[in-house]
Amino acid sequence: MNKTELIEQIFTCQRCGYCCHGETTVSLTPEDLQRMVDYLQLEVDEVKEKYLRITGNVIQMKTVDGHCIFYNEGCTAHPGRPRLCRQWPLHPSIIADYANFTAITESCPGLKTDMGYEKFCEILALLQDE
Repeated sequence: MNKTELIEQIFTCQRCGYCCHGETTVSLTPEDLQRMVDYLQLEVDEVKEKYLRITGNVIQMKTVDGHCIFYNEGCTAHPGRPRLCRQWPLHPSIIADYANFTAITESCPGLKTDMGYEKFCEILALLQDE
């Protein structure tokens, strides 16, 4: 089974935007910044000025009205999004602790939990190995 088929067994994005809401966003790595620059086809300084909040060595996307600057009924920069956004909500911490599974599934309607925690983790572990 390929990665897409595995993901579809445990997650289908509902484009609810819950993961994009809040007063903070994920931190970008240098690779994330480059992916964003490449996707937006702008100069690094322009991307930093328009879209990013930089505090010391921490780079995050700006927030607007309580959500990520790129959220507008879905991610408007989806192909250029950071690694942590690409990973969410299939976070490895789910496997480590049932409380994480509960918290994340309560905040993401796209997670398919009807198979139970053990089977969900089994599939998620296969994805982590890829």
